[in-house]
Amino acid sequence: MTRVIQFNRVGEPDVLEIADIELPPLAADEISIKVKAIGLNRAEALLRRGQYAFPPVFPQRMGYEAAGVIDAIGAEVKGFIPGDAVSVIPSLDMGKWPTYGETIHFPASNVVKLPENLSWEQAASAWMQYITAYGALVDVAKITAGDYVVVTAASSSVGIAAIQIANMLGAEVIATSRTESKRQALLDVGASWVVTSQGEESVAEVKEITGDKPPRVIFDCVGGEGVIRLAEMLAPGGTLIEYGNLSGEITPFPASLAIPKGLTIRGYAYSEIVGNPARLDKAKLFILTALSRGELKPVIAKSFKFEQIVMAHHYLEANAQLGKIVVTL
Repeated sequence: MTRVIQFNRVGEPDVLEIADIELPPLAADEISIKVKAIGLNRAEALLRRGQYAFPPVFPQRMGYEAAGVIDAIGAEVKGFIPGDAVSVIPSLDMGKWPTYGETIHFPASNVVKLPENLSWEQAASAWMQYITAYGALVDVAKITAGDYVVVTAASSSVGIAAIQIANMLGAEVIATSRTESKRQALLDVGASWVVTSQGEESVAEVKEITGDKPPRVIFDCVGGEGVIRLAEMLAPGGTLIEYGNLSGEITPFPASLAIPKGLTIRGYAYSEIVGNPARLDKAKLFILTALSRGELKPVIAKSFKFEQIVMAHHYLEANAQLGKIVVTL
C-alpha cells in the first residue's frame, strides 16, 4: 500500500485528497521510485477542473514530475539499481503514470540519474520546464549569440528556463510581465530587460531597446489578441512560437504583418521532443550537461509538504509565484 493524491469530482483544490491504494505489479520496463519531491504543473490544475486534454476518470490521480530513490526495477530494465537517485521526465500519459504519490511506477525510458549538485526540489522541477524551453529555443528556433529573444509571462518556470537557456547561448532576453513587482526578480534570474507596459506601448518599448535589430524570436504562452503586438515587434523573417493560451481568447493570425514580413508563427508542444527519441536524447544531453555545470538552475518559488497539497494547488492558481512550486515527502 502507498499513499497517493487523487480526486473524485472536478472542482477547486479542496477536492484533492490523500488515499491509500495498492499499486499494480511493476511492469518489466518500469522502475519503482520512493518519491522525495514532486514538481507541480498547471496541467494538473486543469485536469482537476476537468479542463485538460483528457477527461478525468474517478478516482483520478495526477502529476507529471517527481524525484526520488529507486526502490525496485522491472525485469527488463538495464542501467539502474535500487538506491539510485533519479528524477522523471514527464511522460505523455499522466493518467497512466501519475507522480503524486509516496511510491510511483514509471517507464525506465523516462527516468534519469541525478547530477549530484541538485537538491530533491530542483530535481523534481527540471524536466518539464527545461525540455519545453529547449525544444522551442534550441531545437526549433536555433537561437544564437546576439539574438534578441522576447519571453512572455516570464515569471513562470518555463519562462525562467527560457531566460537561462537563452543566456547560456549568448542571446539577450526581453522578459514581459503584467506586474512591476516582478521586475527585479526577473532581472536577477537573467533577463536583460523587463517590459511591463501593454499594447502599443510595449511595442514601442521593445523597439527602443532593440533599435535597428528587432527580436528574431518570441516565445509566447499568452496568445489571444496580443499576438498582433508580438508580430509587430518581430524582425522580418522572425519566428513567433506559441506554446500556450493563457489569455483564453481566440488567437488571430496576423496576416497583414506575417505576409509582408515573412514571419513564421508556429505552435509548439512539449510532446514534440518527448515523443521523438532522437530529439529527446539531444535534449537530455544538453540539459543534464548544463545542470551538472550549474549553467541551468531551477528556481523554486515555494515548497509544501505532501499533506499540504490543497494549499499548494491554491498557491499554484494564485499565479503569484516566480519559478516552480514543489511538494516534498
